[in-house]
Amino acid sequence: MDRLSEVFGALADPTRRAILARLAQGEATVNQIAEPFPISLQAVSKHLKVLERAGLVSRGRAAQWRPCRLDPEPLREVADWVADYQRFWEQRYDRLGDYLQRLQRDDTATEEE
Repeated sequence: MDRLSEVFGALADPTRRAILARLAQGEATVNQIAEPFPISLQAVSKHLKVLERAGLVSRGRAAQWRPCRLDPEPLREVADWVADYQRFWEQRYDRLGDYLQRLQRDDTATEEE
């Protein structure tokens, strides 16, 4: 599976997106990440493994403390991919705007006759 597909797969789950939002605020342990969720610590660990496989999360090691941290690079790749489609839609909207202006001008010209 390519990296972009892994990242989109990881982002498809709302719990994983919430975990990323938490890690965007700073490093946290698995216990700290798990606190607000009504799921088991084991379930949170599974979500973290998916995020790690996608390259979105890494774990450090400081004595007994293994903080998780957000790795934003894959998100930039997603943003770049989405930006291509954003340009596509902007061009479409521009053409639609041009078309509507032509219709309005034609309608105004017809009314004046």
